[in-house]
Amino acid sequence: MKRALIIIPTYNEADNAERIIRAVLSQAPKTPDVSLSILIVDDNSPDGTADIIKKLQADPSIGEEKLHLLSRAGKMGLGTAYVAGFKYGLEKGFDYIFEMDADFSHDPEEIPNFLREINDADLVLGSRYITGANVANWPLRRLLLSYYANKYARIVTGIKVYDTTGGFKCFRREVLAAIDLDDIHSNGYAFQIEMNFRAWRKKFRIKEIPIVFVDRHAGTSKMSKAIVREAVGLVWKLKFKALSGEL
Repeated sequence: MKRALIIIPTYNEADNAERIIRAVLSQAPKTPDVSLSILIVDDNSPDGTADIIKKLQADPSIGEEKLHLLSRAGKMGLGTAYVAGFKYGLEKGFDYIFEMDADFSHDPEEIPNFLREINDADLVLGSRYITGANVANWPLRRLLLSYYANKYARIVTGIKVYDTTGGFKCFRREVLAAIDLDDIHSNGYAFQIEMNFRAWRKKFRIKEIPIVFVDRHAGTSKMSKAIVREAVGLVWKLKFKALSGEL
């Protein structure tokens, strides 16, 4: 049986933690050929998120085999959380490694779809900007910012992906093993763009599937102007690195 690890970074997600964990694991009957495990990467959440995870690990219906916890000293950023999770997944021998948000903006019921599509791809992206996708509860200004940021990234870098900044995705382990994870220093939107671009440059098969993206109902958004500025600058760095043969 293949093994999938769903990485969920958390910072102050006590309102969502137990619900998202149970919702993800409830998909297991729909993926009979792939076992599901979760890795929570918690950045020392002051709201006690890690304590909730530890209690769930002691729950016989879940346990430490299905629910892993990586506790970090403080808030170190989304990109470093995923890189730490990727390394963990590779070390533990998982076949498929997911990125997923804790706030239910990514629907756990899509997980079986990702695992079906990964049979014919190396990286499956949950896209908000292809036919069949939908974005709910976002203010128009936020939606337009995201849409044009993706168009900008696509034009500058040349990557053939419509949603370069989305955070719901599934990698084959071979993709992550081929990328120098120690060379990844970006966060937020920039991190998502960089991982997609590096996989694309290495000729891995990338497939976008439509998802319904729903803005969070509980907790606080981590979006900031600094995250947007980082993404704007990163696409040019990636382009120049590709032109120089570094990527």
